[in-house]
Amino acid sequence: MNIILAILVLSIIIIIHEFGHFIVAKANGITVVEFSLGFGPKLIHFKKGETEYSLKLLPFGGACIMLGEDFLEADDDEQEDATEGNNTGKAGSELDNDFCNGKTAEDNGFGNTSRYSSDNTSAGSYMSEKKKQEALEAGYDMSKSFANKSVWARIAVIAAGPIFNFILAFVCSVVIIGSIGYDPCMVDVVYDNSPAVSAGLQEGDKIIKVNNQKITFYRDYSFYRVYHADDTMNITYERDGQKYTTTLTPEYVKQQKYQMGVTLEQNGTIAGVSDGTPAQKAGIKKGDIITAVNGVAVDGSTKIIELVGQCNGESVDITINRDGSTMQLNVTPDSVENEYYYTGFASYGARQKVSPISVIGYAFKEVGYSVNTVVKSLGMMFTGQVGINDLSGPVGTVSAMSNIVEESKADGTFYVILNLLNLAGLISANLGVMNLLPIPALDGGRLVFLILEVLRGKPVKKEHEGMVHFVGMIFLFVLMIYVMFKDIRGLF
Repeated sequence: MNIILAILVLSIIIIIHEFGHFIVAKANGITVVEFSLGFGPKLIHFKKGETEYSLKLLPFGGACIMLGEDFLEADDDEQEDATEGNNTGKAGSELDNDFCNGKTAEDNGFGNTSRYSSDNTSAGSYMSEKKKQEALEAGYDMSKSFANKSVWARIAVIAAGPIFNFILAFVCSVVIIGSIGYDPCMVDVVYDNSPAVSAGLQEGDKIIKVNNQKITFYRDYSFYRVYHADDTMNITYERDGQKYTTTLTPEYVKQQKYQMGVTLEQNGTIAGVSDGTPAQKAGIKKGDIITAVNGVAVDGSTKIIELVGQCNGESVDITINRDGSTMQLNVTPDSVENEYYYTGFASYGARQKVSPISVIGYAFKEVGYSVNTVVKSLGMMFTGQVGINDLSGPVGTVSAMSNIVEESKADGTFYVILNLLNLAGLISANLGVMNLLPIPALDGGRLVFLILEVLRGKPVKKEHEGMVHFVGMIFLFVLMIYVMFKDIRGLF
């Protein structure tokens, strides 16, 4: 059931992306030949009006196939050169690769009508008489071809998919923030004789900027600290409605620390258990949610680490939630040498409710946070901070969603829905950014060719563009296979 829910949510994200292309194509008078979810053999299909709607075997992708969008077939250069002066036809097809899954239109005889005779179309594009005749015989109005529309109409259609992904992310954010609020970076605890005390920070302060980077959410600060742990921080914070600035220099600490041998998610969920560790010996498993340490309720990883670290070598009682049942396990943490940069304060990321008007503002900022995180993560791939093994495909995404559903069951249906919406918003924003990258075969790659058409006053030759996108599709397909097998291996 968890996997079915996860696939359903992922399918909705893909449908919204394709619906963006679909609705803007229709608004511009373009014939949509097929609107489909998934790829592979068709399971269900029906035709309504001029469009065939279909559900295919593998639900990890989708397509909005428009009349005249296949640029891979080109007539000889002499014919193209003869009409090149007037040719302002389509520069690229709308053939998405959602989640790195390629999709192609079936060769139906009229799908390959990418150029049309200049004496027969408003855009002056060009096609062979044979293809034109086949399309006409199939009952399609060639004036409603994708290639026959203005370059700005085609740009709007291509850009609509990613834009609709951002809209979906915004809607998810509105529901989440409207329900439980947002997570400001509050100073919840200040430790004695620490860098935070020297900097003048107090409990209740709200951090709003670090080294000129705006901090709207606790996650902004957390993300920054992961990759800039040793940086001196110029902090702007709010106290009693007034803004203040200070400088905090993290202290390098090398000490013995008590640890159970687990990897924790922010909400206290066990993301991993290392072999041969106290946690494994005590029976703690991946997916367990820690709710208390020695009878003290905890609501996040920061508090758990703090309480376990104070055990002084003695055993601790760990209360966990597993599959909806509460269990108590006794763990004796190991003493390990630990190196880190110590700020002397803790922020738990507790959410705060805001007014309906503020919900809208914070929802926009939430989408901005998701986009910014994806962009920064992509940049880190070039610096080596993030590797290809950190990528996740459809299998990994469905697995993560399924785990979230399972972990949230103990909190009730309401929180299952909120957690799914949270992940759906992040994935949707991720998909929007990835599809706008100038990579051949993605929406962004097609937009590059359309922008070139605007600048040149004529499109790039179809066979040249087709070759670029073909190479891009091969690359994405190979990447998809690699990531899929990595995700499958990670399930065991």
